[in-house]
Amino acid sequence: MLPSLLRVAVLWNPDVPERTVELRSTQEAARVLHMQIQPVEVRRPEDFDDKLSAALQFRAEALLVFSDPMTHTHIGKIIEFATKNRLPTMFNQRQPVSVGGLLSYGTSYEAVFRSAATYVDRILKGAKPADLPIEQPTKFDLVINLKAAKALGLTIPPSLLQRADQVIE
Repeated sequence: MLPSLLRVAVLWNPDVPERTVELRSTQEAARVLHMQIQPVEVRRPEDFDDKLSAALQFRAEALLVFSDPMTHTHIGKIIEFATKNRLPTMFNQRQPVSVGGLLSYGTSYEAVFRSAATYVDRILKGAKPADLPIEQPTKFDLVINLKAAKALGLTIPPSLLQRADQVIE
């Protein structure tokens, strides 16, 4: 979608342990793609204004938001900032895209919940939880908001739209 993208700010909460793993993976992928990542830490509500401004000082060309209770609670502020500063923003959950975010790519929670239901069924039929295999998500959803793209002056390539699980118009 943004083939010349070089600098990405990553909004994340270091108090959420699994986000540290996510950040490391993102930094590793960025190195392979010859991109620069600027981690932007938000731990408290009062962090948002200063930390989001830091993304602009980094001259970020896009913003990646790792979901957690803090960023989820302030999603309106994040989307408003991104739109005002014409900063394409990607999320790892679909909900922010339904309220104005540009796009999301992440675990399909519908598929995870369906899988969990089969585990419950197996346990209720006598299976021992310790004997059940640990599964990782295998289905991921791509959601694109065309209204947000238009507000940012972006044209979404048809090939990306065809791959989307949901396109919000």
